[in-house]
Amino acid sequence: MRTRLSMIKNFPKISLIFLAIAITSCNALKRVGKDELLLSKNTLYADDKKITNEDIHSLIVQKPNSRVLGYPLRLNLYNLAKKDPDSSFQAWLHKKEKREQRLINFLSEKQVNRLGESFLVKGASVWLKNIGEAPVVIDTAKTNKSLRRLNAYYKSKGYFNNNTTFVIDSNKQRGRITYKLDLGAPFLIDSISDKIASKALDSIYHSEKRKSFIKKGQKIDLDNFNSERERLTSLFRNTGVHNFQESSISYDLIGDTTKVSGNQKLDILLNIENLRKRTDNNITTTEYRVYRFKDINIYTDYLFNSDTDSLQSITYNDFTIYYKDKLRYKPKAITDAVFLKKDSIYREIDRIRTYRQITNLNAFKYPNIEFKEDSIQPYLTTNIYLAPRPKYSLGTDLDITHSNIQFLGLGFSPSLQARNLFKGAEHLSISGRINLGASKDPKITDNRFFNILEFGGDVNLNIPRIWFPLVNTNKIIPNYMLPQTKVSMGTMFQQNIGLDKQTFNAVFGYNWSPTDFKKNNIELLNVQFVRNVNPNRFFMVYQNTYNKLDNIADNYQDNAALAEYFETPEGDTDPTLIIPEGTTGFTNAILNREVASSSQDYTEISSIEERRKRLSENNLIFASNYTYNKTSKKGITDNNFYQFRFKLESAGSLLTGLSKLIDFNKNEEDKALVFKVPYSQYLKTELDFIKHFTISGSDVFAFRSFFGIAIPYGNSDNIPFVRSYFAGGSNDNRAWLPYSLGPGATKDLNDFNEANLKIALNLEYRFPIVGNIKGALFADAGNIWNAMDNVKDSAATFNDFSSLAEIALGTGIGLRYDFTYFVFRLDMGLKTYNPAEEAGKRWFRDYNLANAVFNIGINYPF
Repeated sequence: MRTRLSMIKNFPKISLIFLAIAITSCNALKRVGKDELLLSKNTLYADDKKITNEDIHSLIVQKPNSRVLGYPLRLNLYNLAKKDPDSSFQAWLHKKEKREQRLINFLSEKQVNRLGESFLVKGASVWLKNIGEAPVVIDTAKTNKSLRRLNAYYKSKGYFNNNTTFVIDSNKQRGRITYKLDLGAPFLIDSISDKIASKALDSIYHSEKRKSFIKKGQKIDLDNFNSERERLTSLFRNTGVHNFQESSISYDLIGDTTKVSGNQKLDILLNIENLRKRTDNNITTTEYRVYRFKDINIYTDYLFNSDTDSLQSITYNDFTIYYKDKLRYKPKAITDAVFLKKDSIYREIDRIRTYRQITNLNAFKYPNIEFKEDSIQPYLTTNIYLAPRPKYSLGTDLDITHSNIQFLGLGFSPSLQARNLFKGAEHLSISGRINLGASKDPKITDNRFFNILEFGGDVNLNIPRIWFPLVNTNKIIPNYMLPQTKVSMGTMFQQNIGLDKQTFNAVFGYNWSPTDFKKNNIELLNVQFVRNVNPNRFFMVYQNTYNKLDNIADNYQDNAALAEYFETPEGDTDPTLIIPEGTTGFTNAILNREVASSSQDYTEISSIEERRKRLSENNLIFASNYTYNKTSKKGITDNNFYQFRFKLESAGSLLTGLSKLIDFNKNEEDKALVFKVPYSQYLKTELDFIKHFTISGSDVFAFRSFFGIAIPYGNSDNIPFVRSYFAGGSNDNRAWLPYSLGPGATKDLNDFNEANLKIALNLEYRFPIVGNIKGALFADAGNIWNAMDNVKDSAATFNDFSSLAEIALGTGIGLRYDFTYFVFRLDMGLKTYNPAEEAGKRWFRDYNLANAVFNIGINYPF
């Protein structure tokens, strides 16, 4: 019975082992015919030079079966499937004369038919074929198609007389194809002329001709011609020609492209034809002209098929604004979002910026811009149709969570949205949050099922412009940069969570985006007040710190003067310090020299008391910061990009300046107090760089580097916990749990290890496995240290460059499932180099599954 239970318990592991054996023992040639060759490799040579460019290799029609870390996983999964499961089932069913009838008597005829369609009989094979990959058998017809594509590609690069051939090398039903290209000499551009039908276009073209991508003496390259066509289209559309069509541009190559020697040059003729319009019966042509804006009309209450004749109107700064019954917007708020100006020429960039800024107002649904040409003069009448969003809207969110604090959490968040609050397209958001949690933490004495509580609310006001009293910022930050002013206030209360914090936050700041790839954010004022409601619970929450203090106290438990600070738990013989009376009394007795102690004990208790004061004291942070973000990412599918973030924050400088005018009270440590709390003063900076590289196909290398430091000064000798750094976790060094790595060479120094200096380096190789399942190999390096603060422990501080030897290294593997809108992630990290171990035992000390750390995350870590 025990053996049976053990087998049931280990069935998943046994199944995985058998599956692994089945896959690895598969014959890759199982579905390859005797007269067929499994494609194993493509090689490409151009003029005897090996070509590795992925873009060129993508022209080859047939590619070898995909591999996961060199293993053809999908091919072998496909080979596991039965070739014809229906026939196999029927053959098994009729192999014995009475088998079918016995099954019908036992199950019924209908159930036997269903058995043939079941997952075990048929479904498994269908599933394996779907997630697997059929063997790629060499097909010479497809190989010749690849030759034609390669030939065409190199012709587009000026090699008009290139010759292409291929050779197949076979060995044991596997074949390698070598594509060989004899390119010859490329054709060059001898001269460039133009034939432009429109006088307006001719003038514009020659004024910007020097910027052309096509130059005399240049090798003929189709990419340059396409780039020039795009440049001219953009040029014309931004110099008044609103209706220019890229199809009007064409090129003629004049010369003999069959030459194989001698003067291999061609003349280029640029043709720009007139505008072609298709009517019911024929096609007409019209000369392109430069258009200017005549009238600009804005409809603020437009609905599809609505009657615009009944609307009222006002004129404001050359704009005519139409509205129904009552104008609900300040005219300036709307017209500032429109970059089309009366009497100015049409520019495509202004149209795009108008769409972006109107959308950014968040007051309208679907902006639509219509241009109507004057039948005689080159003028445009512009109609901007705006459909308003509802002024008020309600929303609710319900979340179910699980964390190390609570095994079950329920979150409820109601919200109210108020748009166009002050008639300037302002957006007010009021939201509340209440989280109920169930925890089995023995430190929580509340016996109710939901025994932890967190609730609070936020108020956010978004103004779609830079609001700065008495200063016009439009010249510095134009409206096309999507400027916003953000004002927010929020508060949060906790019960039975840590020290039961109460927090208050207030932010006043600006953000703007000069381009789609750059963003600036300034917070002129970022205020955070943190009040610890139950600081007496410190040693209950920070158990490691309590154990250290209690271990030291064991040396003094026989001292009669300290007897009142100890108690002996029921069922135990070892006295422990009472929380909080005992911990406070014992610490004070040692630090006040009321009881003699060793210098080592005195130092350690002093350090514990400093940490207790720091983590249980209230914090007041008055900060200002600036953040700059830049990216080259062009879309969600772009896997070749970089991201850079720089942040600079200063806290306490404003209050220090005020202290020269106002006499602040001070505590016993001579620190200035505001609202009876010593305010924090520090300077903090961060640098974060991410780079992604596409290796081949969907294989991606991702790299991240991070450096951050916060230096206390003036009124502070340490950094508030909420502004400090930690290491470990699903988005950092995944071989360590959050807060468990560092500082420096220390090990399990505290329950929540943090410091004011951090270095992190991450490298990850991402690759597809099967369908939406993807894999990863990663290496995470980094650590945290204390620097220029009140921590004196040399093992935890960054002393000089030799401290870089304390950078920890974790390596591991990960699985991801792509749900399109988000990615579910599971990572397993192993401690590869642990600086907390002895010098000779730091490498691979805990490199085993028993000490592996598993992290669950949503989306990629960087």
